[in-house]
Amino acid sequence: MQKSKLGLLIIGLFITSFAFGQTEALKSVVNNLAFFKQKADLAYLSRAKKSADSLVVTKKDSNDIQKNVYRLIVYSSILQLDSTNKLNQPDNFLDKTAALYEKFTAKSKIFNYQAEMDYSRRCLSNAYVRKGFTLSQSKDFKNAAIAFQNAKKYAPGQKNINVYLAYANNKQGNLQDAAKYYDNLINTDSTKLEYLETASSIYKSLGDTAKALQIVKKGRRLLPNSKQLLQDEANIYNNNHDYKSLEPLLPQLIDNNPNNSDITFVAANCYDHLNQFDKAESLYLRAIELNGNAYDPVFNLGLMYLKESTIKKDDGNRNITNAILWLEKANEMSPRDKNCLEVLSLAYAKTGNQSQLERVNNRLEQIN
Repeated sequence: MQKSKLGLLIIGLFITSFAFGQTEALKSVVNNLAFFKQKADLAYLSRAKKSADSLVVTKKDSNDIQKNVYRLIVYSSILQLDSTNKLNQPDNFLDKTAALYEKFTAKSKIFNYQAEMDYSRRCLSNAYVRKGFTLSQSKDFKNAAIAFQNAKKYAPGQKNINVYLAYANNKQGNLQDAAKYYDNLINTDSTKLEYLETASSIYKSLGDTAKALQIVKKGRRLLPNSKQLLQDEANIYNNNHDYKSLEPLLPQLIDNNPNNSDITFVAANCYDHLNQFDKAESLYLRAIELNGNAYDPVFNLGLMYLKESTIKKDDGNRNITNAILWLEKANEMSPRDKNCLEVLSLAYAKTGNQSQLERVNNRLEQIN
């Protein structure tokens, strides 16, 4: 059996502190705890429980602090040391122990048993965490969250319990509560990438892009070499069409992902919107080289050449020729794409090529 160092330590302290001036019934509890400490046999914990329960018979007994501290120590030790419930305690044993703790923690003279109460409190927290894990494995995230909340009540300083609460609330769709717990986790100078990414994702799901961006930026300050956080920030700017903010991230983003066609396309599209056509052209061609089946970079490249022909008045017809070349290629890839045919129609109208213009317009009429 896996022994708990915490459990054996407090049992040792308990035995020592109550070694003298006991009744026979009290001695039976302590002796069985002592035998358990020596032999690590759960049968002695079971006997200790029977002896402790026998101490409380009358109403007066039920309010006796010393007798009930004995019971609480034994109950807590069972929770701590018999995690697989080999002693077959009832389903309500954890809640029963918690109720016993709550009853006596408010007593004025309980300060005489502070070490024992602290031990019981830690055992209760550990037991509720285990219960939460079991419920999570069964996909019962609602009751898992309740168990983790009880664990936090008895160990409010345990940061890991916030992780479990955040996870359980996120799984059951309580995004506001999940965000609250993730906020507690990330509002430190040292946090995990997983927490930052999940918190950012939750706020994006809630539609709070500003908060998501704030978290990602904080994460990048704490973890400046995180490729994932860099990509998360870039995605937020790209989705918001904030190309000015996206531009400074592109060199590092491309260096981190030199063979990623999607990221190459995002970079090309950004430079395109900023009218940096040479960079956009190079990256569109690179994206097409990396993924010859991708439609968007082919269409966007044709559209960029058409836009450039208008801005630069198209000396020598180079841009309009390139626009038609790539738009026709895009049309081959997706013959029924109405948007592509409309742009191709504009390009042929600009060249004055009536036969090709009629051909494209006829295709559009068929689609319409």
